Amino acid sequence: MNPNSLSSKRRWLLAVRVLLVVALLTTAAPHVASANGINLVINGQRIVADPAPFAINGRTLAPLRLIAEKLEATVDWYGDTQTIKITRGDRQVMMRLDNRLVDLAAGQVTISDVPPRAYDSRTFIPLRLFATALGVSVTWDQATSSVIVDSRVPVSGAPPKVVAITSVQSGQVISVLTAMQLSVLGSLPAGAAEVRYQLLDPATGRGPVVGRGTNLTAAYTLLPDPFYSGPRVLAAGVYDQKGGFLAGDAVPVVVSPAVQVALTGVTPGQALTGAVSLGSTVNFQATSVKYEAVDPATDAGIELGKGDPQGQVTWVPQMADNGSRMIRVTAYDRLGKAYVSQPVPVTVGVERKLALTGVKADGTVDKPVTLGISANFSYNLLQYILRDPATGNQEVLYQHDGWATYRWFPGPAQAGRREVLLTVTDAQGNTFETAPVAVEVNGDPKISLQTIGPNQVLNGQVSLKALANMPLAGIEYDLVNSQTGTFRVLAGGPDALSEYVWTPVKADDGNWQVRVMGVLIGGARIYSPAVPVRVFSGTLYGPKPIIEKSKFQEYASGLAVKTMQKTGMSAALQVAQAILETGWGQSSPVDKYSGKVSYNLFGIKGSGPAGSVTSNTWEEYNGISYRIDDSFRAYGNVTESWDDHAQLLLTKSWYGPFRAVMYDSTQGALALRRCGYATDSQYPAKLMDIINRYGLYELDEVGI
Repeated sequence: MNPNSLSSKRRWLLAVRVLLVVALLTTAAPHVASANGINLVINGQRIVADPAPFAINGRTLAPLRLIAEKLEATVDWYGDTQTIKITRGDRQVMMRLDNRLVDLAAGQVTISDVPPRAYDSRTFIPLRLFATALGVSVTWDQATSSVIVDSRVPVSGAPPKVVAITSVQSGQVISVLTAMQLSVLGSLPAGAAEVRYQLLDPATGRGPVVGRGTNLTAAYTLLPDPFYSGPRVLAAGVYDQKGGFLAGDAVPVVVSPAVQVALTGVTPGQALTGAVSLGSTVNFQATSVKYEAVDPATDAGIELGKGDPQGQVTWVPQMADNGSRMIRVTAYDRLGKAYVSQPVPVTVGVERKLALTGVKADGTVDKPVTLGISANFSYNLLQYILRDPATGNQEVLYQHDGWATYRWFPGPAQAGRREVLLTVTDAQGNTFETAPVAVEVNGDPKISLQTIGPNQVLNGQVSLKALANMPLAGIEYDLVNSQTGTFRVLAGGPDALSEYVWTPVKADDGNWQVRVMGVLIGGARIYSPAVPVRVFSGTLYGPKPIIEKSKFQEYASGLAVKTMQKTGMSAALQVAQAILETGWGQSSPVDKYSGKVSYNLFGIKGSGPAGSVTSNTWEEYNGISYRIDDSFRAYGNVTESWDDHAQLLLTKSWYGPFRAVMYDSTQGALALRRCGYATDSQYPAKLMDIINRYGLYELDEVGI
């Protein structure tokens, strides 16, 4: 492939990889230079190579072009996949720059403990593996520090292995859940601490991690992913605690998922009379599932819920669902393809249910309450009713032609022992009534502030509105000094139902209380509880970008790949989180009063290496949502924020289930939600959409 034909997505990904390779080679160069001094002898002739061969981890690397020329081999270079094809006679070997996967003859593959490297503008290859694969003898002469290559001495067979994948055979079709397991054939190098399994693309030698753990010989499960269908190479690598490669093996396979989806939670013929928990079992990498109930007579279906393939959805059947139903679950892969389970026939027979919400039996109502309805059938008219149990007299508090809640603030006329109930009337004219709920109503005259909440910061124009439980002749809003009790009037007038406004000035800055005073018809006054607030009339600072939006993906990808190399956490998932949390890096919290930049990319609260910044969070008071101050971690730079986020996920005990699958972006996104990282039920779906839409999954496709 011509590099100029690469898509823009692949260009930025390639740029990220090139930067990392350059960094790797730069750091490796001093070690390489110090290893010079190895002599090279080919077919009895000493060869002077410039640059000279060098050793890494006990393996000699020699300049490819020179060796190929001396052994009369041809070399082909494929820049788009960084692949080197070497042919000598009827033998052929393919290697990839900075990749340990090696293609041998007859479709065999193996893993080299040292990959080909670029150094001093030349390509160096592991000499023993190269020569053995081409049937050439290689020996080491300790006395003269010489590598002796002799094409006149034929060699057959593959290089010896230290470990081998024994649970999967060469060419095996991976269609269902498959065990991945290593056997140790010799002595493992000292320090072996972890095994990683990867599913590699034979063309590029790159692919995602599909399993990892510290038990080197345990069986790990390969969950087939339709996204990676086709010829693949299953590779296993053993690493030390610092991530250094020690040994490995590889097996060519074909991924062809035989998808199976089954519904759990109900059985054929089951009679459903109430709520039921539905689940699913899938044998492939599913991103989400959807549950449906289908009317077999009309084939019309209704969605019952959707979410995590490993989670559950509770379905509460309505009376309209009574009768025969077919329940099914549909699983989706990352390409959006749907896989439908066999439907399970059930019979739904729920009884009519109607209930009042918002008040409790024998409770006291002394402030505004929200009355609501819970019903499992449809209706046309709803009435909330207040009844005097002593006289039987009742009044309609509120009525509506459909579903509605009602904010009830009882006044003196409704004081005493009362019963609250609701009635509904259906399309046929049938009326149904809830059992009355007995309450004690404290009808003392009261007034409540509706537009300001405790600890709210007031800045700019402030809306002032109140709710009273009886008619008022006037209203007044006061700013109260909490220390002295003195106050001044902010706004008010004879119309108690109107909304008033107040704009603070510099002299108002500080901590205060706001209250509302209502004037009753007879002239008496009633006061609301005083609400503590902070007044700030100056300029408030909002979130700021940390980089241009068009550059954020590449910038974040560089950070994510480095973190993945250190920890194994999916780079795609990290970048998707940063995009979602900051709006492509355009909304990082700053201190709302000073403008101090936090460099906080993940909205983590508390105090960080650079202290904290004060920003907004949401609270609720008297049924309204408003913003108050909260502290968010501040960092000296973006890298500190990125590292802190990773540390949070890597160390907190409740993220243990996430760490078990953090190498996989799909499983990791679902696990984050299960571990409580986000309350948004769609959080995993949003992350996966970002990953797929912008090709971030390619960040997780690495060489071995």
